[in-house]
Amino acid sequence: MRRLALPGALVALILLLALAAPLLPLADPVRQDVAHRLAAPSAAHWLGQDEYGRDVLSRILWGARVSLSVAFAAAALAALAGTFLGLVGGYFRGAVELVTLRVADIVLCFPPMLLALLVVTLLGPGAVTLIFSLAVLFAPNFARVAYAETLTVRALDYVTAQRALGAGIPRILLRTLLPNIAAPLLVQFSLTVSAAMLLESGLSFLGLGVVPPAPSWGLMIRGARATMEQAPLLLFWPCLALTGTVLAFNLLCDRLRDVLDPRAGGTARPGFLRRLAALPGPALHDSPAPASTAPGLLCVRGLTLEVAGPTGPVPVVRDVSFSLAAGETLAVVGESGSGKTLTGLAVMGLLPAAVRVVAGEILHTGRDGRVRDLLRTPEEALRGLRGRDLAMVFQDPSSSLNPLLRIGAQIGEGLRAHGVTGDLRGRVVALLKQVGLPDAERRVDAFPHELSGGQRQRVMIAAAIANHPRLLLADEPTTALDVTVQAQILELLAGLKRSEAGMGMIFVTHNLAVVSQIADRVAVMYGGELVEEGPVAEVFAAPRHPYTAALIAATPEEDVARLSAIPGAVPQPWAMPEGCRFAPRCSVARPDCARAAPPLQAATPTRATRCLRWKELA
Repeated sequence: MRRLALPGALVALILLLALAAPLLPLADPVRQDVAHRLAAPSAAHWLGQDEYGRDVLSRILWGARVSLSVAFAAAALAALAGTFLGLVGGYFRGAVELVTLRVADIVLCFPPMLLALLVVTLLGPGAVTLIFSLAVLFAPNFARVAYAETLTVRALDYVTAQRALGAGIPRILLRTLLPNIAAPLLVQFSLTVSAAMLLESGLSFLGLGVVPPAPSWGLMIRGARATMEQAPLLLFWPCLALTGTVLAFNLLCDRLRDVLDPRAGGTARPGFLRRLAALPGPALHDSPAPASTAPGLLCVRGLTLEVAGPTGPVPVVRDVSFSLAAGETLAVVGESGSGKTLTGLAVMGLLPAAVRVVAGEILHTGRDGRVRDLLRTPEEALRGLRGRDLAMVFQDPSSSLNPLLRIGAQIGEGLRAHGVTGDLRGRVVALLKQVGLPDAERRVDAFPHELSGGQRQRVMIAAAIANHPRLLLADEPTTALDVTVQAQILELLAGLKRSEAGMGMIFVTHNLAVVSQIADRVAVMYGGELVEEGPVAEVFAAPRHPYTAALIAATPEEDVARLSAIPGAVPQPWAMPEGCRFAPRCSVARPDCARAAPPLQAATPTRATRCLRWKELA
């Protein structure tokens, strides 16, 4: 913060002098004394008198009030309008993005001075017109900054986690996204104030800004131009005031950028941003939802998802079906790009906007005994289920927690969202102790950057189980952690499963080594399809699909001197082969494997496989 001391003091001094102008012993800035026009500096008039005999110092300080008022008002209006357009466009994308960003692009096509001249010419000169025209001119800059930052932040897990907790769109936009994109917007605001002062002075110089006899630096420069040979100081003083103020604001902008940008080594975060992010959101209530009938806790049938591709829609998940009983753990395994995470997000109703549900149903039995198809449940009802009946632990703990909120506030937010009242802090501390976070009473007030990766993941698990969900989805929760911490997290999840009676768990991973430690059954995915499913012990002992066998052979073990690698790589979704998707990498593939896509068929009463040669493999 020391870096802000000098520019902050300069800007504060300028603002203080402008605000204190009515209280200072200054001459009337509009009182004329023609008999002493162009008088040199004196004891009564420290900076001399202008072409009408008015006191130059008084007009400089009163002109600062006018210039800064116009600049700040215009920058504030531009920030409000532009930030709203950028937030909405960046969050919703699609048609909303097209409308909001195209409006900003149209305004940016016009040269700034010409656009301001056009608005002022149409509406007439004056301070109010000037504020409006400058706000229109600078709003697109805020829109572009807010849009770019929103695109970056909206993809982070802590924003998705807010949706998983059941937060509504206003809550996400105003209390999660806005505080986390505010740093560059603050820098943009400082730059806009400087640019607005320059434009105001330019328009006033042309006679289209502040209306005389009101003091303005632009009007002073205009008046001094005609007498610059007789009294050159009359031009020097307003130019010095304008240039010095702009340079002070630009220096403040540079220092703000360095302090607020973590990539530049800054770590400061304005306290009001944290207070804004910490404001409580509304409690949620369950809404009626379509009912159905299905056995068990969760039943996924024929789930098919697609995205837009170069030549048309491309399926990224195709005909996936599995079920989960209460108290059971299902591990979903496969290489990156196999569709594991998208399947989990579909269960939570948190699919990215680019992914479209084509077919299938996801039937979930809630704690009220009702069975709902989550794919067809209204968003309002889903928000009531997320965080209470359904919960999710995301892969990267460093991006899953809001950096502006203390961890206690983030866990308490999930409790409060579902109507929990009373001693929230005590509940949060108890949850942190339950997940094994050391020194929970002190850690509850810590920020995410003050915790290690394993501790942050424990916080995420505590937030997920805060409302005792019936279904917990863990999306590769140990990927970013070292081996020792991985073992601790796995032990923690296994213990939670035992303590939370009836809680089912879907554990998404690409590491087969952890599956046998935590899962009852395993579902193997490849290329967006389910290729094998069954009890963990049976699948590992006798795989019925070549891909499962290859994954097992590639798993490191203590008594294996050399690992077996799977040749090739998972094809891109738009380049999948016509027949069996694993055939190009399969060592036992036959010509007929490449001609027709094999169906998922029952190998035993408890096993299923998508392979034409599963009997030979057995």
